[in-house]
Amino acid sequence: MTELLEQAFTQASKFSEMEQNLLAKRILAEMDSEQHWNRAFARSEDLLSQLADEALAEHRAGKTKRLEPDNL
Repeated sequence: MTELLEQAFTQASKFSEMEQNLLAKRILAEMDSEQHWNRAFARSEDLLSQLADEALAEHRAGKTKRLEPDNL
Protein backbone atom coordinates (compact mmCIF):
# COMPACT_ATOMS: atom_id res chain seq x y z
CA MET A 1 0.00 0.00 0.00
CA THR A 2 1.32 3.45 -0.85
CA GLU A 3 2.08 6.02 1.81
CA LEU A 4 -0.61 8.33 0.46
CA LEU A 5 -3.26 5.61 0.59
CA GLU A 6 -2.20 4.75 4.15
CA GLN A 7 -2.64 8.42 5.09
CA ALA A 8 -6.10 8.44 3.55
CA PHE A 9 -7.14 5.31 5.46
CA THR A 10 -5.68 6.68 8.70
CA GLN A 11 -7.74 9.82 8.28
CA ALA A 12 -10.83 7.84 7.30
CA SER A 13 -10.48 5.65 10.38
CA LYS A 14 -11.35 8.73 12.46
CA PHE A 15 -14.75 9.00 10.76
CA SER A 16 -17.89 7.56 12.30
CA GLU A 17 -18.90 4.07 11.20
CA MET A 18 -21.60 5.51 8.96
CA GLU A 19 -19.15 7.92 7.28
CA GLN A 20 -16.62 5.13 6.79
CA ASN A 21 -19.26 2.95 5.14
CA LEU A 22 -20.32 5.82 2.85
CA LEU A 23 -16.70 6.44 1.87
CA ALA A 24 -16.12 2.73 1.27
CA LYS A 25 -19.19 2.53 -0.96
CA ARG A 26 -17.99 5.52 -2.99
CA ILE A 27 -14.51 4.05 -3.39
CA LEU A 28 -15.89 0.65 -4.43
CA ALA A 29 -18.32 2.26 -6.88
CA GLU A 30 -15.50 4.31 -8.40
CA MET A 31 -13.30 1.24 -8.82
CA ASP A 32 -16.20 -0.70 -10.35
CA SER A 33 -16.89 2.16 -12.75
CA GLU A 34 -13.23 2.31 -13.76
CA GLN A 35 -13.19 -1.43 -14.47
CA HIS A 36 -16.41 -1.10 -16.47
CA TRP A 37 -14.92 1.62 -18.69
CA ASN A 38 -11.66 -0.31 -19.11
CA ARG A 39 -13.59 -3.37 -20.30
CA ALA A 40 -15.81 -1.26 -22.58
CA PHE A 41 -12.84 0.47 -24.21
CA ALA A 42 -10.96 -2.81 -24.60
CA ARG A 43 -13.93 -4.32 -26.44
CA SER A 44 -14.40 -1.24 -28.62
CA GLU A 45 -10.78 -0.74 -29.66
CA ASP A 46 -11.34 -2.05 -33.20
CA LEU A 47 -14.50 0.02 -33.63
CA LEU A 48 -12.79 3.17 -32.35
CA SER A 49 -9.88 2.59 -34.72
CA GLN A 50 -12.30 2.17 -37.63
CA LEU A 51 -14.17 5.35 -36.71
CA ALA A 52 -10.90 7.26 -36.43
CA ASP A 53 -9.83 6.03 -39.89
CA GLU A 54 -13.19 7.12 -41.33
CA ALA A 55 -12.93 10.54 -39.71
CA LEU A 56 -9.42 11.06 -41.07
CA ALA A 57 -10.52 9.98 -44.55
CA GLU A 58 -13.41 12.46 -44.46
CA HIS A 59 -11.06 15.22 -43.31
CA ARG A 60 -8.56 14.45 -46.07
CA ALA A 61 -11.41 14.47 -48.61
CA GLY A 62 -12.38 17.98 -47.48
CA LYS A 63 -15.68 16.88 -45.95
CA THR A 64 -15.03 18.44 -42.55
CA LYS A 65 -15.27 21.99 -41.23
CA ARG A 66 -13.22 23.75 -38.60
CA LEU A 67 -15.05 23.84 -35.27
CA GLU A 68 -16.03 27.35 -34.30
CA PRO A 69 -17.45 27.20 -30.74
CA ASP A 70 -18.85 30.74 -30.99
CA ASN A 71 -21.07 29.64 -33.88
CA LEU A 72 -22.56 26.55 -32.25
